[in-house]
Amino acid sequence: MYKLASISALAFAGLASAQNVIDVQVGSTQDAQGGIFQFIPNNVKASKNDVVRFRFTGAPGNHRDIVSVVFSVTQSSLAKPCDNLENGFDSGWVLIPTAAAANPAPEWNLTIIDDSKPLWFYCKAPLPVPHCGIGMIGAINADDTAMASFQQTANGNKNPGQAVGALVGQGASASAPPGPLTNGAQAFGVPSATAASGGDSGSGSDSGSTPSPTAGDDGNGALTLYISGLAALFAAVMGITLA
Repeated sequence: MYKLASISALAFAGLASAQNVIDVQVGSTQDAQGGIFQFIPNNVKASKNDVVRFRFTGAPGNHRDIVSVVFSVTQSSLAKPCDNLENGFDSGWVLIPTAAAANPAPEWNLTIIDDSKPLWFYCKAPLPVPHCGIGMIGAINADDTAMASFQQTANGNKNPGQAVGALVGQGASASAPPGPLTNGAQAFGVPSATAASGGDSGSGSDSGSTPSPTAGDDGNGALTLYISGLAALFAAVMGITLA
């Protein structure tokens, strides 16, 4: 009886300490409300040791000419929504072809270390228009007033910070880059455990403004294709005027 009671107590303690997982969708489709460039939801509540699981499920949409899109989850600040936060967390770039919208989608698990203040993040992709400037920003534990200010400040930003951050950020950390990378999904500018470049990227003039493909690049220049060609494709399909 004593052994059973002890085992039950240990099992209960294990359940009590289990991590809560909160899902955030990275990107959507062109036909969805809010369009392609958004986090869903864009503001979540999380406690210390909770895991915010970013799921790169967003594909560019159903139009046959749109073949891929790049997203990131990059830490920023309330004052500078579209600039890399010094020593901030960063998923690196994840390229999602339409075929990769099937499963398994790449995921990135961010564990909350400090829940006493809001954590802010954005997508640093610059094309076809800067994602951050058209609403691809998000927060953890932000109140409505601060979130509205964050959105307003980000609106229209045309020069997002591009520096590669780190897996371990301020108030939250990840233990691994996004994965699995299947069905043509690729990762670029994958961060190390700690920031290599350091410092706030400011207006995006950091020397790492165009991340280089990792060793996992298939040699077809997927990131180059995205940057050089997809801007025109998106603009034509979505009626966007590029400044």
